[in-house]
Amino acid sequence: MSEDTQYNWLNMAERMNEAMARSVEQNMEAQAKFMDSWAEGVESTMLDEETMTESVESYGRAYEVWMDAADQMYERVTDAAEGEDVSFTEFRDIWLRSANDAFKEVMSTSAFAASQGSMVEAMMDLQRETNEVSEETLSQLGFSTRGDVDEIAGRLVELERRQQDVEDKLDRILDHLEDE
Repeated sequence: MSEDTQYNWLNMAERMNEAMARSVEQNMEAQAKFMDSWAEGVESTMLDEETMTESVESYGRAYEVWMDAADQMYERVTDAAEGEDVSFTEFRDIWLRSANDAFKEVMSTSAFAASQGSMVEAMMDLQRETNEVSEETLSQLGFSTRGDVDEIAGRLVELERRQQDVEDKLDRILDHLEDE
């Protein structure tokens, strides 16, 4: 093997090792973030034992998906080191498929649904509290609030209804006078 060929091979192997290391690091970071998010969601939701077991098992299956991806990555790096033409997009595709499959494992559980329900409920509570603070602040500053506008709109609708009643009565009176 010539020095140029050997240098090129070592250079390619070094780039592949760096790409593999970056991919593994990104995978571990993604798993950690995913696990933190999952744990926060599960902690905030009171789960029965069966649902908690289902949730832990689904995370275990998701972890297996990630480990299978790591094995696939290792195999492809080995193939590349042995001279096979391996594109970097294969590595990306392995991780994307794995992430998709792992998330499916967890998202299909009742624990995930319960945690999402809790999160939506908390967000709605926060929105309601924010609206109340906004209304109070606007009111204290002398500005019209949504409540004020809604009240005025209700009164306007009632006035229009009454006006229509008066117009209908006048029309009946006029019709009656014309008939005489």
